[in-house]
Amino acid sequence: MRAKGISYDTGFVRGGEISRERFDLDVVRRELGIIRDDLHCTAVRVIGGDPERLELAAACAADLGLEVWFSPYPLELTTEQMLALFADCAERAERLRQRGVDVVFVTGAELSLMNKGFLPGDTQEDRLELLLNQRDRLHLRVGELSAQVNDFLGRAVFLVREHFGGRITYAAMPLERVDWTMFDIVSMDLYRSAEVADRFAEGVRTLVAQGKPVAITEFGTAAYRGAGDLGGRFMEIVEYDKNTGAPIRLNGEYARDEAGQATYLRELLEIFDACGVDSTFAFLFALGNFPHRPDGDPRDDLDLASPGIVRVLDGNRQGDTYPDMPWEPKAAFTVLADHYRA
Repeated sequence: MRAKGISYDTGFVRGGEISRERFDLDVVRRELGIIRDDLHCTAVRVIGGDPERLELAAACAADLGLEVWFSPYPLELTTEQMLALFADCAERAERLRQRGVDVVFVTGAELSLMNKGFLPGDTQEDRLELLLNQRDRLHLRVGELSAQVNDFLGRAVFLVREHFGGRITYAAMPLERVDWTMFDIVSMDLYRSAEVADRFAEGVRTLVAQGKPVAITEFGTAAYRGAGDLGGRFMEIVEYDKNTGAPIRLNGEYARDEAGQATYLRELLEIFDACGVDSTFAFLFALGNFPHRPDGDPRDDLDLASPGIVRVLDGNRQGDTYPDMPWEPKAAFTVLADHYRA
């Protein structure tokens, strides 16, 4: 594996609200330093919906010598709004690249699910429900959906290359049959569920066999029992605000299983290594709006549904392992660090 990385959240923007309320540059620098020194990452995928925050965090990562994957992550935007976001971010990424930084531009992620205009439905939740309820007819929709996605990506790539001179890619979900001739790197958000576990590695080998470098831009699971069996659907145990998309509570009581989360991460890393994947980005370091609440109603402990490899502490509490940080590492933190160090 060439680039050993993790995704770093700067805040997802939906309906004018941003998921990460606090964005202190001193904290950002410290966390990125931990990502480099303690997790032994050589790359970081900086994700979010605010261009200025993305540029600031990317510059911090670059100053630490990390390879930067500049990744605007649009949510519930129209195609024109997405193009405007990509143009803005491409200019910012190019300023960084002109400093001699190794920058990869990621032209969005899972656009057909996360944004308007590709699938029926006003929200991501509506579109996901449509896909899940029509799984027996999904193959009939894939061709049309992929054509729409590729048509948009063609416009987006042309626009990005006008502003950015480095390598570009797109974080696809398997349902989207992307025309990878437009891109320098094949990137996939890839989650292993119980139903595809027996053929998961073969799917990774097929990706690598296409000839271009392959990046896994998302992989991981949450820290409750059985989460890994659900693949990319592990966050469905959360009840969300229908207007803002903000998490409210869990839909039931679940048993914490940090060892299970760590094992899932380790097994996928081993598969990616064995199959010749170029770059991996565990999803993700922390989700600030999914705090750990061990006391009170178990449904309020949103951290159980978070793929973060650290537990974000509720209120103004600080951790024990890193007393200056408002989080505590999970078992997955150690597994990722050990694998990347080796």
